Amino acid sequence: MLEFTWPWVFIILPLPYLVYKFATRAPKQDAALYVPFFSMLSRLQSEGDNIGSGRALSLILCTLIWLFLVLAGTRPQWLGDPVQLPSTGRDLMLSVDISGSMEAQDMVIGNRQVSRIAVVKEVISDFVERREGDRLGLILFAAHAYIQAPLTFDRETVGTLLEEADIGIIEESATAIGESIGLGVKHLRTRPENSRVLVLLTDGVNNSGEIDPLQAGELAAVEGIKIYTIGIGADQVIQRSFFGARAINPSAELDEEVLTEIAESTGGRYFRARDVNDLVEIYEELDKLEAIEQDEQTYRPTKVLFYWPLGIALLLSFLLALLTIPWRDIFGLTQEELEETESALSEGSR
Repeated sequence: MLEFTWPWVFIILPLPYLVYKFATRAPKQDAALYVPFFSMLSRLQSEGDNIGSGRALSLILCTLIWLFLVLAGTRPQWLGDPVQLPSTGRDLMLSVDISGSMEAQDMVIGNRQVSRIAVVKEVISDFVERREGDRLGLILFAAHAYIQAPLTFDRETVGTLLEEADIGIIEESATAIGESIGLGVKHLRTRPENSRVLVLLTDGVNNSGEIDPLQAGELAAVEGIKIYTIGIGADQVIQRSFFGARAINPSAELDEEVLTEIAESTGGRYFRARDVNDLVEIYEELDKLEAIEQDEQTYRPTKVLFYWPLGIALLLSFLLALLTIPWRDIFGLTQEELEETESALSEGSR
């Protein structure tokens, strides 16, 4: 169904006629310069004025341009048939750590060493794709936390925004776990009870932001928000050097105690992801969260159409500009007329 978002714009349709009819015309003034070859120019102009069809066509084009501009200004749009949204689901906010430590390559996919953030993107993208019926949101955090996608049924957009999240888009030298939880609480607290879930994934310890993670967890518990925390990173990696090989723990800074306390205080769980398989199993476990009944909702897909009349108006403007160019004056003068014009210009400059 065709609909106009701003139908009141049609009020200005008669504006050009009203201006033409009632606006005060500028007074005519005598010529201030003497033009020796004015007679020839006047003749050329009179020849153009005799072509009445050209003037009529210009008037028609001007009218059509104005009509299409007004039509574009009403912002027409096409409303599709109503689409029923799923009546069950959760409000689930994903909070993902993109600090510099997430670049550590201690994960393996297909016998190939990859970074933690690459594994997270791959696993969470599959998780997002399976969450049909849930409202999903995305928070990215490093030294600060930012909402990348508010709660939405558009899983494809959430997945795309996660895929485009790169290390460095936020100051990466620190990790603001408490701030990310606080931001999640802010966006989930108004949602229906028993459907508020925050999944937080990190590989470090809170060392930035003004909000303490445990205090943020307490606030989430008060608001009835369940938090699932995930600590990612291998326990041991063999580092080879000129002096030989030695085992190091790349997850030494992971604060499992705080993450566990946050999850348990809100009725959630803490998970440890040491490799890709662990992370996949964790998100499969999260898939088993019980669905709750919600109010049925519908929406109508909308397709904006204003660019069609706007584009037509632009094309007609180009055509009008071509019609108003004095092509005859430019290309239609005979050699004798050109010589006469040059002679008149020379005499006028003396």
